[in-house]
Amino acid sequence: MSYLQGKTLLITGVSRGIGRALAEQALEAGMTVVGWGKTAPDYGDGKLRFQSCDITDSESVSRAAAELEASGLRPDFLVNNAGFGFFSPIQDFEEDVFRRMWEVNVFGAFLVTKALVKGMQEKQSGHIVNISSIAGRVGAPWGTGYNSSKFAMGGMGESLFHELRKQGIKVTNVYPGSTATHFFDEIPGMTPHANMLDPREVARTILHVLDTSPNFLIREIEMRPLKSKPK
Repeated sequence: MSYLQGKTLLITGVSRGIGRALAEQALEAGMTVVGWGKTAPDYGDGKLRFQSCDITDSESVSRAAAELEASGLRPDFLVNNAGFGFFSPIQDFEEDVFRRMWEVNVFGAFLVTKALVKGMQEKQSGHIVNISSIAGRVGAPWGTGYNSSKFAMGGMGESLFHELRKQGIKVTNVYPGSTATHFFDEIPGMTPHANMLDPREVARTILHVLDTSPNFLIREIEMRPLKSKPK
C-alpha cells in the first residue's frame, strides 16, 4: 500500500463496525489514524488518536479540528463513516428521530468535511470518502428517514466531486449492502447474520480505494451480499 504508509486518515465513528475495521487495517498499513466520535474505542493500543467530538455540533467539530491542526496533523484522507438508522411507518415516525438521522448522516458529514477540506485545498491533494448505503440508491418501506438521509449523502458527494476535482481532491461514495454490524441492534426483527457483508472486507475495499495514485479515482463503489438472505 505505497500511497498509504505515513499518511493521516481521519474516520468518524471508530468505536465499532466498519469504522473500527477500517481503523485497525489502516494502522496495520502504517497510517496515522485519527478517530472522531462520542464513544472512545477500546482497541488500538494507544496508536489510534481519538478525539471526543460531536459531529453534529459545529463548535465541537471546530474545536477538534483546531486541536488536530495544533498537533501538527492534517488529514490526507477523510472517511465520513458515522451513521444512524431507524425504520418506522411514516405515520408513526417520531420527528426527533427523523431529525437526528439527518443531523448525523448528512449535517455531520457536512460539518466535518467543511472543517477539513481547507487543509486539503492548501495541499492541493486529499481524498474524501462518504460511507452511504444501498439505502442511498434504493428505497424501502419504513425507510423514509434513513433512505432520504443516505440519498442526500450521495448527492452531497456527487456535488463535492465536481467542486473539488480540479483542486486535486478526490471524492468517493461507497454504497455497502447489509453489513454485520451493531447497526441492526435497534431495528426490530433484524439481527446480523452470516449472509451479510463482513465489515472487515468492506474496510479492505475502502483502503483499496484510498491506495491509488493521485490521478486515479474510483468515483463510487457498490457492495452487496451475493446471497443476502440468512440460511
